[in-house]
Amino acid sequence: MQDVVVNNILRFWLDKMQDRENGGFYGRVDANEVLHPEAEKGAILNARILWSFSAAYRVLSSLETLENLDNLEPLEDYLAAATRAKEYFIDHFIDHEYGGVYWSLDYKGNPLDTKKQFYAIGFAIYGLSEYARATGDHEALDYALQLYDCIEEHALDHEHNGYIEACTRDWQPIADMRLSEYDANYPKSQNTHLHIIEPYANLFRCLKEFRAQESCDYVPAIGSVLPVGISVPMETFMSVEASLRNIIDIFTDRILNPETHHLDLFFDMDWTRGAGHLESYGHDIECSWLMHEAALVLGDQKVLAKVEPIVREVAKASEKGLRADGSMIHEANLDTGHVDDDLHWWVQAENVVGWFNLWQHFGDKDALQRALCCWDYIKQNIIDYEHGEWHWSRHADGTLNTVDDKAGFWKCPYHNSRMCLEIIERTEAL
Repeated sequence: MQDVVVNNILRFWLDKMQDRENGGFYGRVDANEVLHPEAEKGAILNARILWSFSAAYRVLSSLETLENLDNLEPLEDYLAAATRAKEYFIDHFIDHEYGGVYWSLDYKGNPLDTKKQFYAIGFAIYGLSEYARATGDHEALDYALQLYDCIEEHALDHEHNGYIEACTRDWQPIADMRLSEYDANYPKSQNTHLHIIEPYANLFRCLKEFRAQESCDYVPAIGSVLPVGISVPMETFMSVEASLRNIIDIFTDRILNPETHHLDLFFDMDWTRGAGHLESYGHDIECSWLMHEAALVLGDQKVLAKVEPIVREVAKASEKGLRADGSMIHEANLDTGHVDDDLHWWVQAENVVGWFNLWQHFGDKDALQRALCCWDYIKQNIIDYEHGEWHWSRHADGTLNTVDDKAGFWKCPYHNSRMCLEIIERTEAL
């Protein structure tokens, strides 16, 4: 996995995706390896690039020994790419007038779609907090906390709990709240909550690490979140902790279907399930370990006692999407009978981490075999050894998806690099 993350994934993004003319990173390389330099630049793509290079720098720098890999990229290059991503994101994607994050920019870095999708704001927190973890950078943490405040102020439903999907640029209601054209138009979704629990856990972990430093002299770099000259205030720490506790409860008490142990996908404001009986196996297995991670970061034994049985139940429910070769299909609509049996790159990556997590924490040897089996499938079918990075997917009959992007608005170095880095870090800790 060191070889794949270094020489296949990160190598591709360093060599092919840095926009030396207009700054930041290019917005698209299609399935035929053609670069589209004038493609829009998405907040999700750029926040995930920030996370990936920050995490790679942090994890690989911390290893006591690295394998002797051919063409091992100097860690300084990862730090430079992470810093490039951080500076471009702050300068261009953050709305310095209304707060929050633009959904997309044109290729020159001007705001294109200015709506505020809380899914994207969550990923911005994820990337910025990881950069702060990796480097100790105060500016990145300041902006992460500002964006956390945006979500809590504008997305939190104080009547029914949970977080709405989107607002206009100036935080007004928006008619079309969909994350993409493939999603149903409901005010709340499992997917957005999944990618809020993820950054909230990372932000809380970052704050814990900052507070644990022997000389915690936190001085905000931009002066608008915390008073100058004091350590991270207990009020800030406790606020993020409370939000993390709350969203864990949202998953266990609202999003989890207690009858099927799958996670329902779309909801009305009052948590009435919408859009029919849908099962997303990739999100199930991803949530199993992200929910567990959030509880572990929180460090409350009562919460862990509640969450850990659910972690195993959700993972078991995801088995419905497993194939004999170790891969996992995408999702199914039980009302219509339609099954999306494509084998997406991101689902395979989360499949590996989810099952490895069950072996690591619960000693489930069958789960370890599932992780290893899917890793074999990835190596044989998903990794592009000729051009770098991973293919979007293979169809159920084994043929390659030659339509969807190699890199783009939704195709980022995040699920796959995170899989590698998670396994490296977890294995190192054993």
